[in-house]
Amino acid sequence: MPHTAPRGLDRLAFGGDYNPEQWPEEIWPEDVRLMREAGVTMVSVGIFSWALLEPEPGAYDFGWLDRVLDLLHEGGIRVDLGTPTVAPPAWFYRAHPEALPVNRDGVRYAFGSRGAICHSNPDYRAAAARITEELARRYAGHPALALWHVHNEYGVPVSACYCDHCAAHFRRWLTARHGSVDAVNKAWGTAFWGQHYRTLDEIDPPRTTPTVGNPSQQLDYRRFADATLRENFTAERDILHRLAPGIPVTTNFMTALSQCDSIDYWAWGREVDLVTNDHYLITDGRRTHVNLAMAADLTRSVAGGAPWLLLEHSTSGVNWQPRNPAKRPGEMARNSLAHMARGSDGAMFFQWRQSRGGAEKFHSAMVPHGGTDTRIWREVTRLGADLGLLDGIRGTRTVADAAMVWDWQSWWAQSLEWRPSQDHDARERADTYYLSLYDRHLTVDFAHPEADLSAYPLVVVPALYLATERAGENLRRYVEGGGTLVVSYFSGIVDPDDNVHPGAYPGVLRDVLGLTVEEFSPLGEGDTVRLVTPEGAPEGPSLTGDLWSDVVIPRGAETVWSYADGIAGGRPAVTRNRLGAGTAWYVSTRLSGPDLDAVLDRACEDARIAPRTSLPHDVEVVRRTGERGTYLFVINHTEGDTKVPLDAPGTELLTGEPATGHLAVPAGAVRVVRLDA
Repeated sequence: MPHTAPRGLDRLAFGGDYNPEQWPEEIWPEDVRLMREAGVTMVSVGIFSWALLEPEPGAYDFGWLDRVLDLLHEGGIRVDLGTPTVAPPAWFYRAHPEALPVNRDGVRYAFGSRGAICHSNPDYRAAAARITEELARRYAGHPALALWHVHNEYGVPVSACYCDHCAAHFRRWLTARHGSVDAVNKAWGTAFWGQHYRTLDEIDPPRTTPTVGNPSQQLDYRRFADATLRENFTAERDILHRLAPGIPVTTNFMTALSQCDSIDYWAWGREVDLVTNDHYLITDGRRTHVNLAMAADLTRSVAGGAPWLLLEHSTSGVNWQPRNPAKRPGEMARNSLAHMARGSDGAMFFQWRQSRGGAEKFHSAMVPHGGTDTRIWREVTRLGADLGLLDGIRGTRTVADAAMVWDWQSWWAQSLEWRPSQDHDARERADTYYLSLYDRHLTVDFAHPEADLSAYPLVVVPALYLATERAGENLRRYVEGGGTLVVSYFSGIVDPDDNVHPGAYPGVLRDVLGLTVEEFSPLGEGDTVRLVTPEGAPEGPSLTGDLWSDVVIPRGAETVWSYADGIAGGRPAVTRNRLGAGTAWYVSTRLSGPDLDAVLDRACEDARIAPRTSLPHDVEVVRRTGERGTYLFVINHTEGDTKVPLDAPGTELLTGEPATGHLAVPAGAVRVVRLDA
């Protein structure tokens, strides 16, 4: 994967989105003075400024932006400069109303929000290219420029348009993917319900239909929509590479499964020079630090294990959830350093100064409405000082203990209508399996189903409804080579066209799991099944599953737990298949909490992953290593002081104290130890 650090940034990135156009110019010098006081090293500029940079078609006003960039340069602050193509001006939409996107019901959205773009519209594409070219020509040589920031959060809030421009574009995309209308008919199974097409011109986007539409068509349209966004990104990226060589180009991802489900980030990660991500805590009552860790692990994995950059998170509360609590004292620093432990080379925020107007005026910022005599500002300046002590971690890589297989396209396919149970949720399974690994103090890499898995002793597959033949072969090779694989139910079922693999379930995973599934038997709402160890097997705890059960037929796999009741009563529920030098586990019902832990305990034994019982609950211990040394991050999310054993002596960088034996970590605090070589 590509990884190019921001040009001229020789420290960790610390700062945020800077929107000086929202403020009188006399405030700008004060902003730069405060940035220096806080230890800011880089800010993002110009992301939503198209209307000011091009106030009328072809007429540009760069004077204010020149002055902003010059001020920042004089203050020693690097710039992540945006192409403002996420927010076309009102004049553009007045001239080109068809550039506003259309939803599945045929309703065209109106101007007045953000991200309202038909990405197939040729007028939008041409205008976006022009403003990008103008920016590149003007600022390619500016001494403050460190990074180009294309667009903003592709896929949010509009990921797909269903207009006639998109229909024509979709037909071209289908030709490139499938080759002919006959191939489309075969891939989409159009013989069912008489949906056969004679020509590609008869095909439209999957607009609203009386009942469920063709699932293969819907899946292809999600791929098309994602590819269309990516086409526009790469068009701008290529302009910037051509006119401003040597400056890396990025766009801010939203990899958290809780934030964006419309982008195939495996594909996007290959296109950026530096993977960057935005992450916001989801305040739904869960342990929010676990969601943060998962998003950071996923972002690092999209970056191929290389360092990445947290480009946005919040200093305190946001404003777009039903309830938006403030972060507790110290939580902002814990969040920032947790991202850095898991691979980010810095911590940046939305935004620098809290807006007085607009839709996000209650969203927290580095400089709040109350100014510098506030808890948030004091925590910001403290964090900036702390990051100045951690510059040595730049370029080091996070060390993972296990892997989780994840595929966005499989998630898209599984999420379509008329599946065996509407309650089965791929994200829920990923969250639940990740939580169990997190509570074992295992750092997790995510992996594409066809990626090399040989470095991991344990690989978990929480939800892989769509699996290619190559993915099945890959997982089989992994197990034969000595790996331990854990697969959850309803995986391996369909091919890339959402057609069921020939033969019995679970399709391409039959051989590696050593079993077939005769029938799915989802459970009713609130129903459960009891799992027991069969006679003659080592005694284990009784488990409780819900939502799903399979009728499993062993074809070489041994039964570790069986169903004690339900339609599958007496049949296998959890199996273990020895294959080559490894083992493959299959979990045919939904297990959570201690019930899932019991299965993963056994799998970890197979993987020779010893329990880390000396580490306290909700205390993260994550390692980064590289040419600059090995760094141990210890993050205490609890309300009590704790101690963590060290496997080598070192120096705690935030206090400057020597660290040996057991490291004391106060409640809610973070410690970073540079281990002695």
